[in-house]
Amino acid sequence: MLPPAEPVDALAARLADVDSRIADAARAVGRDPGTITRIVVTKFHPVSLVAQLYAMGVRDVGENRQQEFTDKASAAEDLPGLRWHFIGQAQTNKARAIRAAASVVHSVDRIRIADALDAASSEGDLPLDVLLQVNLTADAARGGVAPDALESLAAHAAGCRSLRVRGVMAVAPLDEPPAPAFERLHTYADRVRAVVPDAGWISAGMTADFAEAIAAGATHLRIGSAITGPRPLRG
Repeated sequence: MLPPAEPVDALAARLADVDSRIADAARAVGRDPGTITRIVVTKFHPVSLVAQLYAMGVRDVGENRQQEFTDKASAAEDLPGLRWHFIGQAQTNKARAIRAAASVVHSVDRIRIADALDAASSEGDLPLDVLLQVNLTADAARGGVAPDALESLAAHAAGCRSLRVRGVMAVAPLDEPPAPAFERLHTYADRVRAVVPDAGWISAGMTADFAEAIAAGATHLRIGSAITGPRPLRG
C-alpha cells in the first residue's frame, strides 16, 4: 500500500539537503561537485514520484528490479532526457528487457551478462554504457566480480561490439567501515583504466556512506531514502 501523499516541498527540501551535503563533501576533499552525478533510487515508489523529481531537475534515476525498472521507464517515456540506471543484479534471461530501458547498467559482473546485454542490441542502437560491479567482500556469493578476474572481464566487455565500459561499481560491505572498502575500489578502478583508458566512472556511495565514497573518488552516487523518504509498504 502507498503512504499518504506528502507535500511536494518536503521532497524538494530533502533533494536540496542531499545535494548540499554532496557539494560540501566534494569541496572538503578538493573536488568539484559538478563532476559528481547523483542518481535518485526510486525503488517501490510510484512513477508519479519520478515525474515530481524530474520537475525538480532530476535527470538520473535508478532501479534494481527488472520488472519495476521496465514498467517505470515505459510509464515515464514522455520525460525527455531522463536517464535510467539499472543498479540491481542482472540475469541473462532479463538482459533484453534491461537493455531496452537502460541508459546505464551498473552491474556487469560476469562474462555471460556482458554477452547477453551485447546480444540484446538491435541495429542502430547506441552503445550501452556499462559498469563492472566488483565484490569488495570475501564472500563469493555476494554480487560482483572477484578482483582477480576484473581485468579479464574488462577486456571481454570492452570487446563487445555494442557495450561501452565506463568504469566500476561496488556496494560497501556491511562488516567494515566504508572508507577502506571504497579506497580498494579506487585501486580497482585504476586497474580497469589500464585496460580501458577512458573508463573513469566510479559508482559508489549510498545514503549512509556517500561522503566516504566521494573522498575515494566516486563519480556516481546512488541515493534513495534520504531523498525519496521511506519506501512504501508492499501489499
